[in-house]
Amino acid sequence: MSGLPPLREVIARFGLDARRSLGQHFLLDLNLTARIVRAAGAMEGRHAIEVGPGPGGLTRALLASEAATVTAIERDPRCVAALADLVAAHPERLRVIEADALAVDLAALAPPPRKVVANLPYNIGTPLLVGWLGQAAAFESLTLMFQQEVAERIVAAPGSEAYGRLSVLAQWIAEARLVLRLPAAAFTPPPKVASAVVHLVPRADQPPRALFAAMERVTAAAFGQRRKMLRSALRPLGEPDALLAQAGIDPVRRAETLSVAEFERLALSALPAPSRDSARDRRDRAR
Repeated sequence: MSGLPPLREVIARFGLDARRSLGQHFLLDLNLTARIVRAAGAMEGRHAIEVGPGPGGLTRALLASEAATVTAIERDPRCVAALADLVAAHPERLRVIEADALAVDLAALAPPPRKVVANLPYNIGTPLLVGWLGQAAAFESLTLMFQQEVAERIVAAPGSEAYGRLSVLAQWIAEARLVLRLPAAAFTPPPKVASAVVHLVPRADQPPRALFAAMERVTAAAFGQRRKMLRSALRPLGEPDALLAQAGIDPVRRAETLSVAEFERLALSALPAPSRDSARDRRDRAR
């Protein structure tokens, strides 16, 4: 963007040594940040929300798009100061909020339609995603960078080694695609692992909150002891044989063999009868 200093100059000026405690690895290649924004789809009229902008590489790409506004959440005060030139250049479109993203309600930051586009800090990427899945109806899409291993878990198929709790939650709530892989050398400083970008589009039929909470409990128990048969792994939930029978699932199966639809049946079975009937009726109407 014309008139702005190179990102490496920004890093040097503000002493932005990447801190492991904050999960920081900066992406400075503006061609790659532009590709991430393109992977997010149409931006015209959308309100973009970014988490962990660092020195502002992805922020610049978002501002170069047709996004109506960009809201960036940054915990590191050094990076907040480093983004001041960008804010000054785009006072009507860019807002930087100094906060911990884990404690922020993203939907309250911008009007719809909202898109989350972020190179997430490695150490909080998974809890951030799970939290956003619980309010996925608030977002048009989420285009998020993770460690490659985490990204592959999000899109993994049943029966694969990577398939787990995150796979089920993400694919139940959204259409999830891995859209871009980036080598460690693309980052400053280079992490020990590669990264990848996942694009998630929330489904039209979002579950009620009680059913989402039940799915969290069921998947946590099932994959918490993934090598055990379900009748053993699900014991923390009460009567596993009755739960499995109600869902029509063989109790000797293991978690990684169940489809997302079967996990939904388990989650419905884990609800008290009135809540179960209400959740099932709501899901049927949505479909």
